[in-house]
Amino acid sequence: MSKNWIVAASLAFATTATAQSRLPENYHWQKLDNGLEVVVIENHKVPLATIEIAVKNGAYTEGPEYSGLSHLFEHMFFKANKDYPDQTKFIRRTEELGMIWNGTTGDERVNYFFTFDRDSLEAGLKFMNAAIRFPIYRTEDMQKERPVVDGEFQRGESDPGFQLWIDVNKRCWGDLFTRKNAIGDHDIINTATPEKMMVIKDKYYFPNNSLLVICGDVKPAEAFAKAKAIYGDWKSSGFDPHEKYPIPEFKPIEKTDYHIQTSSIAQTPYVMLQWQGPDFRKDSAGTVAADVWSALLNLNSTKWQQALVDKGLATYLNLSYQTAKYVGAINLFAVPNPTKMKEFNTELMNQIGQMADENYFTDEQLKTAKANLLRNKIRQDEKPSDLPHSLTFWWCSTSLDYFNDYNANMQKITRKDISDYVKRYISGKPYIAGMIINDEMNKQLKPAEFFTNLKSF
Repeated sequence: MSKNWIVAASLAFATTATAQSRLPENYHWQKLDNGLEVVVIENHKVPLATIEIAVKNGAYTEGPEYSGLSHLFEHMFFKANKDYPDQTKFIRRTEELGMIWNGTTGDERVNYFFTFDRDSLEAGLKFMNAAIRFPIYRTEDMQKERPVVDGEFQRGESDPGFQLWIDVNKRCWGDLFTRKNAIGDHDIINTATPEKMMVIKDKYYFPNNSLLVICGDVKPAEAFAKAKAIYGDWKSSGFDPHEKYPIPEFKPIEKTDYHIQTSSIAQTPYVMLQWQGPDFRKDSAGTVAADVWSALLNLNSTKWQQALVDKGLATYLNLSYQTAKYVGAINLFAVPNPTKMKEFNTELMNQIGQMADENYFTDEQLKTAKANLLRNKIRQDEKPSDLPHSLTFWWCSTSLDYFNDYNANMQKITRKDISDYVKRYISGKPYIAGMIINDEMNKQLKPAEFFTNLKSF
């Protein structure tokens, strides 16, 4: 249930809410008097309906004393509430309705979703209403669920890549690391109380901080009427939670920092570099350029894939960007060839140093990258029950207008936009670098002699 790991003159993105958000043809939007936004996605492929509620909550709302509790809160959502006062009754009702259900917690969104027969729409909306508005946090339920949530953390720690991610992110975000770490902290998770759950609910779980999506074989007018009848008396907070409890601004990385950690579970070395990338509030166009750039770099035909993977300096190479309202991370993750680590590091820096050149990619590669992004979007949209997940993510971290315009704006990205993006966020910018390696390889290969002494590009 948890989350797993430029402004360009030619682009025009809406960054503020409008009275009526622009959405695709089969998407319908209304805002209730209490501030709850409702989107109905009409899709008659299968006789099913999916409902999802997303809340602007998650790691970014968590100081150290609450690290991981948005995730625990998500788990407790499926336990007990006013209408179903214990989990046995909760589960029995999901079985009666034939539901498939789950939830996720990320940096800037917590979402809950149910899929069921279209004829159960009203019953499903009422079931969701009881869980989101009237939860019961029983001590015995929390005692059972805390080890489950902490177990997800422990499974992550069994992966050397996760250990490396934790180390790099701690150094990237400093004392605000908990606001980028949805999985949380062992001690905080294992000592959580019902009172702390209520603190989270009383800060963020309000209609004016939430989005309800109804998707599938439904009629929009009927769906909106049911939503209003069931959720219309959900009381607004009377304040904007993110104004009353503002998210601290992340500090820029001051200087490039390298670190090598040893772990017995690292059977081969892993390397990770992280930059601080675009922030939707300040550079919405840059977030789209970041996606296209990542898709470009992951093409097998690119110079850096050929120079590093095809020539045997690395067995795996990936670059990604996570869109975020509050500073998205740019991550480079690689598995270098242990016998050629020095050559790998030298060539990696050489390739990064060339990326700001508009000629580093061809027009054909840019076209292919955009086509891949579009195909991935089309594949994702083929399953109606997945449509709400994408919409709620963009609503929480960007806007509905951004979601609507994304494909068109992605197609407008030029090689100059990519070059400007790299210059703004990568070239000459400080970054955080890390390596995880087992003790035997560390002694044999001595990466400290070359990994931390690279020239800046």
